[in-house]
Amino acid sequence: MMDLLSREELDRLSTLQILDLIAGKLPPRHSALLDLAYLRDRVVGLEETNDQARQVIEKYDEALDKLRSPALRVGTFLAALEPDRAHVCLGGADYICRVDPQLALSSLQIGQRVLCNEAFAVVQGLGFDRGGPLVRIDEALSDGRLRIGTEAGTAPVVVLRSALLAKEKLKPGLEVRLDANQRVALEVLGVGKRIDRSLDRVTPIPWSAIGGQDEAVQAIRDTIELPFLHRDLFRRFQHAVPKGFLLHGPPGCGKTLLGKATAWNLRQQILDATGVEHPEFFLHIKGPEVLNMWVGESERQVRDLFAQCRERASEGHLAFLFIDEAESILGVRRGGRVHSILSTLVPMFCTEMDGLEPLSNVVIILASNRADLIDPAILRPGRIDRKIRVRRPDKDGARRIYGIYLTDSLPLAEPSDTLAAAIADAHYARHPDNEFLEVTFRSGRRDVLTRGDVASGAIIAAVVERAKSLAIKRAIASSTAGELTRDDLLAALRLEHAENDLFPSSDLTEDWLKLTDFDPENVVRLGPIRPRREERSAVV
Repeated sequence: MMDLLSREELDRLSTLQILDLIAGKLPPRHSALLDLAYLRDRVVGLEETNDQARQVIEKYDEALDKLRSPALRVGTFLAALEPDRAHVCLGGADYICRVDPQLALSSLQIGQRVLCNEAFAVVQGLGFDRGGPLVRIDEALSDGRLRIGTEAGTAPVVVLRSALLAKEKLKPGLEVRLDANQRVALEVLGVGKRIDRSLDRVTPIPWSAIGGQDEAVQAIRDTIELPFLHRDLFRRFQHAVPKGFLLHGPPGCGKTLLGKATAWNLRQQILDATGVEHPEFFLHIKGPEVLNMWVGESERQVRDLFAQCRERASEGHLAFLFIDEAESILGVRRGGRVHSILSTLVPMFCTEMDGLEPLSNVVIILASNRADLIDPAILRPGRIDRKIRVRRPDKDGARRIYGIYLTDSLPLAEPSDTLAAAIADAHYARHPDNEFLEVTFRSGRRDVLTRGDVASGAIIAAVVERAKSLAIKRAIASSTAGELTRDDLLAALRLEHAENDLFPSSDLTEDWLKLTDFDPENVVRLGPIRPRREERSAVV
């Protein structure tokens, strides 16, 4: 039969078929049948081995093809376009992509990552990214978009909200995370590096709790309280409402206390007059806190402070921005090629005060020990309208301050008024024991300063605290209840001034005198008056 098959027909047969064909031509008991059966088994084994090797090679070829094929692209889903198209951002560029029919377009959400194939067709949703750049919101637009990116010198950009933030109430100043393409805001991370020194509730400080500053208190009430309490009258006279005021004077005389008292008393006055509750928002900032080594960051902090105040004022709060040590960030700008942060901070502060958005229900309070170092552009009328001097207390003012600290609730050996009057008299007495500094003028005239000339509320508070410490030690030593006596106060006064007997070098005389509220003009020398020591004689 094999003779009847052509060469081409044999080539089309497999090895097993040829062996079966040969075996079929032999007699049933032919000796070659065993050899053919053995040969057939060997061929079957070899073909199975070849099949396995072929499968392995196919897998390797498939893996190699995958390695050589282009990578799939990951983009950000921006919008659904009916019926089967999607707006996708890939590598910063926008594409209108087809969507795989097996993928439901409704399952994709704004801001979600999507996988695109070589033909830029969306084939899979990958969920929301967990990383991305952080930015701060400058403005939440009415249509839900967000304005960002004006800080650190970058151009402003408008981004979309992701589906995760669609119902969130976003405010300026919040820090949000963007997608990798920086087109969609994905997550709110809080306020970030925003300066937050607001007091949830200002401590009740009635004007009666502030002693020795009657003139300053009256000036503040005329400047702030009257415009708020008599708006119609001010409107009738077309009287501009002051935007803020400056508290300047020596350290320790109550500038910060006056600022907090302004917030609390204004709230109380409005409540008593109208019955309407206006909670106060008191933002207490120390000047150096605003300074930052990164370019543009300090300016951003200034913008953010005003934004916080405007935000709270729009919610019905009485917003107070109190900047302590104002000269550190609002100092006089100077010429020269050297860049100074003041050259940008001062204009930024002026711009915020003169901005298009009115500072309604916002009071700006600056406090400084050196008002002469603040830039004149800040202090001009229309910005900081009132400059209120916080002076050192006189003897009567000191007596009132001592009376505030020496309350009847303390274990006093004498009535509070008696002790306050006695220690105030001793504090301001002009006798040699109270002399501590001799001032020499250019004319040759000399003047002597006493402890009362440099008194302050902080020193008075320290004297009372030190007297309490002396009384407590005496009570512990004697195992008695103990009382605070006049001698404790007098001893505390001596110790307090002895410890603070520190004077500047001659080249810093002018600056030191300005800090202590004295005019340094014509002063050529300061000489401390040391307490006399008993002379001892030596026997030779």
